[in-house]
Amino acid sequence: MKQDPQVRAGRWFTHPLLSVLLAAVWLLLQQSVTLPQLIAAALIGLAVPRLVRGFLRPATAPRPQRSALRVVGAAVRLVVVVLWDIVAANLTVARIVLWPGSRPRPAWVRVPLSVEDPLAIVLLAAIITTTPGTVSCVVDEAGREILVHALDCDDAAAMAAQIKARYEEPLQEVFG
Repeated sequence: MKQDPQVRAGRWFTHPLLSVLLAAVWLLLQQSVTLPQLIAAALIGLAVPRLVRGFLRPATAPRPQRSALRVVGAAVRLVVVVLWDIVAANLTVARIVLWPGSRPRPAWVRVPLSVEDPLAIVLLAAIITTTPGTVSCVVDEAGREILVHALDCDDAAAMAAQIKARYEEPLQEVFG
């Protein structure tokens, strides 16, 4: 029985866009387009997506139907909030580090999770870590919380509420 060519190709190119992106990044990092680097880029582009395919959603998998405009709007608002918070946090951390009399109050903050989508949880942890002054240290799936270390925190409960309102709620809207 003959197999559909797309199915056969799908085994090798589980995520074609990721394969091309990885190969291009490899070539950019090597700053060379010689034959050995092209071969290495092709091997990386083929191998890495196959190795991580269990973690990735297949390109052909159906997505839940939602209003694209609502999702795009929520995603754009989230990006703007995150970028604003990164700039503000950079200034705050710079003040703490450069000001001779500053006395930061480090704290561990437990942020309970409402969002259930694994990708949304990973994005939330990445957003927290990307914002200077905070690091997401543990994602506790059983306890449904993220443990965050904050460089300067007066009120752990208020910080957890702020993380939920500014990042988790928009992620919930995007990921449903």
